[in-house]
Amino acid sequence: MLNRLNTKRLGLALAASLLLGSGAALAGSYEDSLDAARLGRTQQLSQLLDRGIDPNTVDAFNNSLLIIAARENHGDVVDLLVRRGARISYRNEAGDSALMMAALRGNVDIVTRLLYAGAEVDHEGWTPLMYAAFEGHLEIVDLLVRAGADVNALAPNKANALMFAARNGHRDVVERLLATDVDLLQESDRGYTAVSWAEENGHTIIADLLRARIAARATQTAR
Repeated sequence: MLNRLNTKRLGLALAASLLLGSGAALAGSYEDSLDAARLGRTQQLSQLLDRGIDPNTVDAFNNSLLIIAARENHGDVVDLLVRRGARISYRNEAGDSALMMAALRGNVDIVTRLLYAGAEVDHEGWTPLMYAAFEGHLEIVDLLVRAGADVNALAPNKANALMFAARNGHRDVVERLLATDVDLLQESDRGYTAVSWAEENGHTIIADLLRARIAARATQTAR
């Protein structure tokens, strides 16, 4: 009886040891996957995915591996995760997607890859187009507009992409957006327009450009 009891205890101890070891291994793989996405270690991440790591793994801030890779400008890792079934349009707790991170960073290559993979260009809150316009990334603004992004989508403060471009002095982006049906008179929640924001920040050429386009549209409407 004593031998059986000792054998049973030994078995339970061994099982517990194996479970703890497995948990440690899984925890290590989890951290390794986040590091691989952050540092651009494509081969290592591929091996971790082969061993069962979820391509939709998230960090403590709900950034998915894809968001991390896009944020850190690792196009090969982005491609790997897309091929392995990562959720293309997943958004973290701040509302940011991989496409938004790539647009904010100005990474044309990753933006192009994500658009080709079917990334969502429009949704509530901030959008990739707003991020690109805010930072003045003309080529990305053009890509997003041609992909069908809503130029009249509004940020939480009721500003559109044109207003952000005007506020920050990005004349080339303003001119690109003026070639669309963007609302020239949209007001933010504090009453700013593209013109007033440009003026307040010393971008007088952009303010004059906007006034001229507003006048031209008014003339066309009156005819």
